[in-house]
Amino acid sequence: MRSYVPKDDERTHDWLVLDATDQILGRLASEAARLLRGKHKPEFTPFLDTGDFVVVINAERVRLTGAKLDDKVYYRHSGRPGSLKAETARERLATRPERVIESAVWGMLPKNRLGRKLLKKLKVYGGPEHPHQAQQPKTHSL
Repeated sequence: MRSYVPKDDERTHDWLVLDATDQILGRLASEAARLLRGKHKPEFTPFLDTGDFVVVINAERVRLTGAKLDDKVYYRHSGRPGSLKAETARERLATRPERVIESAVWGMLPKNRLGRKLLKKLKVYGGPEHPHQAQQPKTHSL
């Protein structure tokens, strides 16, 4: 018995739109990661890009449960002494809400070349408008 591996011309990449309005961050991110990997398709192959493009709109209206708005802290460090920067989820949602969803989805993707390629297929926008109408995206409900 041989495993089925889809050929390049058999793989299709659709465009899907997820609306983050009043959605919980983790549930939205896990669904976006599932769609990016292609796990919803019968031709899913772990080492190939079989997933779809995902456009997330209304990123500023995503919900965090509990006290995560003030307790969840995002850190970054340049590697130089004394350069640790910390930012709470409330501050990041106010300034760059796209990064909150991007970092949550990146945590659910594989940390290799394939994962970096899949993350480039995620498009996140703070408001309800996006510039991908030419791709004729379909709305996807959670």
